[in-house]
Amino acid sequence: MKKSKVFWGYAVIALVLYVVVQVLISTGALNLYYQNMLITMCINIMLAVSLHIVIGITGQFSIGHAGFLAVGAYISGIFTMNLGMPFPIAILAGSAVAMLAGLLVGIPTLRLKGDYLAIATLGFAEIIRIIFLNIDYVGGAAGMLVDYQTNWTYAFVGVAITILVISNFTNSRHGRACISIREDEIAADSMGINTTYYKVVAFAIGSFFAGLAGAIYAHNFYFIQPTTFGFLKSFDILIIVVLGGLGSLSGSVIAAIFLTIVSTYLQGFPETRMIIYSLVLILVMLYRPTGLMGTKEMTDLFKFSKKGVTKA
Repeated sequence: MKKSKVFWGYAVIALVLYVVVQVLISTGALNLYYQNMLITMCINIMLAVSLHIVIGITGQFSIGHAGFLAVGAYISGIFTMNLGMPFPIAILAGSAVAMLAGLLVGIPTLRLKGDYLAIATLGFAEIIRIIFLNIDYVGGAAGMLVDYQTNWTYAFVGVAITILVISNFTNSRHGRACISIREDEIAADSMGINTTYYKVVAFAIGSFFAGLAGAIYAHNFYFIQPTTFGFLKSFDILIIVVLGGLGSLSGSVIAAIFLTIVSTYLQGFPETRMIIYSLVLILVMLYRPTGLMGTKEMTDLFKFSKKGVTKA
């Protein structure tokens, strides 16, 4: 009952947020600059939360997330630009192919651990980038032009579905199995948990939503090219998850919002943008080494008691 009340509370807040922003957009109170910042924020949230299930929940160190982002972006672009399909179908296709790519890389590599897994996933992302770089059908090195079809509704719905699915998965018995793998894989295996199976499942789910983010990303920026999806993009996503707190979905969301705002407003200082951005990250990690939320969620900050709401 308590969890149901919390869920509906968040659902109402999300609906109110969507309506308010949509009204501001419809009335012209939010110009294209702020609309683009909101959509970029949503994309970063989807990327952070989808990597959170791999690193924060299952404890697998992956730095190839940009590869799944690229698959979702290019496949959705092919469906809309080359095949003339509607945008919703292109989104589903990009997400599904990204999930398939996640399965293809996950099944053989997730028996690896630590640095070896990181190197394998990084290699996969680079393979994907090189493939798109050499395929003329998608523009090759010159890139691919994509129609602008992303709007606030698509971005918001994408974020809502991502958070809802991954949150429910985390709170299910499957999620608890993944958490047990993160805490002690040997102990989990000895208790009969199929560790490889759950790691592949988490990897596939994360890949699906990274592909979803890629589809929305591609149709928001008109133009995509392989250099956009290099290993530095994977590190950008990893930074968001680590800054938010490993194991905290709420932290990933907050960090994605925070870093998007910081990065957007620092675009006016191209010479010093990365220096200031790096200093902000260093200061946060110095004073909050476990991340902004640690392993806590927003619901953990308060306890519901008979007397009312008290701090945890």
